Amino acid sequence: MDIHCPTIREESFQGIVAFISYAAIGSIISEKFVSEEHLTMKEKLHNFYLNSKVVSGMLGRGRTGSLSMTINFTFQHEQVKKEDEKAICVYWHGSFWSNEGCEVISSDENQTLCSCNHLSSFAILMASTRLKEDFVLTVITYVGLSLSLLCLLLAALTFLLCRHIQSTSTSLHLQLSLCLLFAHLLFLTSINRTEPKVLCSIIAGALHYLYLASFTWMFLEGLQLFLTVRNLRVANYTSAGRFKKRFMYPFGYGIPAVIVAVSAGVGHSNYGTRTHCWLNFQSGFIWSFMGPVFVIILINLSLYLTTLWILRHQISSLNNEVSRIQNTRMLTFKAVVQLFILGCSWGLGFFLVEGVKDPIRSVIAYSFTIVNVLQGVYIFLIHCLLNRKVREEYKNWFRKMIKRTETESYDLFASTTQSKMMDKTVNFTGKSSNISAGK
Repeated sequence: MDIHCPTIREESFQGIVAFISYAAIGSIISEKFVSEEHLTMKEKLHNFYLNSKVVSGMLGRGRTGSLSMTINFTFQHEQVKKEDEKAICVYWHGSFWSNEGCEVISSDENQTLCSCNHLSSFAILMASTRLKEDFVLTVITYVGLSLSLLCLLLAALTFLLCRHIQSTSTSLHLQLSLCLLFAHLLFLTSINRTEPKVLCSIIAGALHYLYLASFTWMFLEGLQLFLTVRNLRVANYTSAGRFKKRFMYPFGYGIPAVIVAVSAGVGHSNYGTRTHCWLNFQSGFIWSFMGPVFVIILINLSLYLTTLWILRHQISSLNNEVSRIQNTRMLTFKAVVQLFILGCSWGLGFFLVEGVKDPIRSVIAYSFTIVNVLQGVYIFLIHCLLNRKVREEYKNWFRKMIKRTETESYDLFASTTQSKMMDKTVNFTGKSSNISAGK
């Protein structure tokens, strides 16, 4: 206990200071008396336990009230503090532990320095900063991503093999599908492989790149949709036609590579944590991902709203040409669903901050998870199942498959029948020879 002499003179007429260290009282007033409502914290903590002896400080004849100057206490940890644990200076407040009026000055693996503005019985409380896994959210994540993987695989095969729909838009859909496919697959299989650390860092860097590339292609999707819709209003407008592939690929894959290269050069140690192969949240390094994502979401949202405004104006000025109305309405529907495909729904993640409390936080977390893990389903639904040319191509493929199956079945039946007839002929010839020999 470190106390200033002026404090002793002011608070104790006899100049008496008492410091008591209890050997076993910590097992009696343990973490069972910890309640989050009595602790002032900026973050969500759990798994509390006492990690020091309980000590008391007194002045004069047992005075333990508020003081004009703070007093410092240095506690030795009974267990080594882990990386994902936080030390809290607490005091005994009648029937529970509280940290009001106390703060942590410094803390390392072996000891913690506390400063308090009053005297009482003190201890160090440890708490885990690791987020608790929600079982339901985990199931939704893995089931949703698995379904998205299947849909993304089917969508990628469709964009590759369906020649009648080959265009700039198809190339954009294909690259977005491939980036999300590899990102989701790597996430499902390797996000928890924290050992060895070098491999975990590589996995984190690969996820960083793939998800950034996905958002870059989402931006190009939004730009292409905007140019296509604007072409409906402006006569002989050819901006969408200028959207050349030679500009798409360097931008779609080059920009994420530059961001990851700079991030790795500045803070390569922030790739991979003790619990997940992802970016470190503690040092603010996560903004190397959230920053570009935030910019792309804002741009795509502005393009999306502008696209809807153009479509609304276009529909109101149309003639009674049914085909043109139907095409524009389909574009309107696609523009609405494109909100999810363009990644704007990821903006919900920015509301998952510590200041948001349950149940609002849980609602946002579930909405964010459900909407975003099904991104591959949206792509397959809008760009494949609701595309008339793709449906016609699917029908042709199924017809060819059925015809091929029928042909193979017929060939198999014919070969089986022919072999049976040959066996009967051989048997009949053998019997005839035996009869002739007997005669």
